[in-house]
Amino acid sequence: MSASVTVLLVEDDEVIRKSVGMVLERYGYHVSTAGDGLTGLELFRERRHDVLLLDVMLPGLDGIGLCRQVREWSLVPILMMSARGDALDVVSGLEAGADDYVVKPVDTSVLVARIRSLLRRASFAPRLGQVAGPADGGAGDLVFGDLTVDPQGLVVRRAGEPVALAPTELRLLLEFAANPGIVLDRQTLLRNVWDYGWDGDSRVVDLCVQRLRKKIGADRIETVRGFGYKLRR
Repeated sequence: MSASVTVLLVEDDEVIRKSVGMVLERYGYHVSTAGDGLTGLELFRERRHDVLLLDVMLPGLDGIGLCRQVREWSLVPILMMSARGDALDVVSGLEAGADDYVVKPVDTSVLVARIRSLLRRASFAPRLGQVAGPADGGAGDLVFGDLTVDPQGLVVRRAGEPVALAPTELRLLLEFAANPGIVLDRQTLLRNVWDYGWDGDSRVVDLCVQRLRKKIGADRIETVRGFGYKLRR
């Protein structure tokens, strides 16, 4: 892993902050740390970071609030850490815009695998606003009603207007667009979109589908109860 990859770790527990930071540095990451949400936000605004690793419970500004503020202007991959894995913490973090979460204490190999997965997904960062062809679509575009997906240029438009998608949302949409009308179960989506080599929490999928629906149209992705989701043709 290149040392040019920077991780911002925001964790109020000094022992966890130092131990996790040391582990990540051994894997070749450059790590910045903060012990509270406000300091973390200031660090993020001051310099570029490739991944944010945020504890949920932080003094001053908690991880959920920090995640929301970052999402107002950045699509940087965000991994939330929850001490208990409570459903409320998980759902709140994902609804705030986090891409994934881990439950503390977390095995270091799992943590590094999740970060690597986030970085792979971030390589799909959309070039929104940089229209590669005519606004009404170009060769190779996939069209679903008023939704147009350019899988080569990674540009998504709804009614001709660019749609701002986070990298994970974009990968999820590309997976649906490659299988229109086909029901995809949650474990398939976890493997293909989140790069999980193990069974993950399906709440990650459900919350990301909800966020995607808000951006491309609530009726574009259909829930097939007991099975999964499909993109309507």
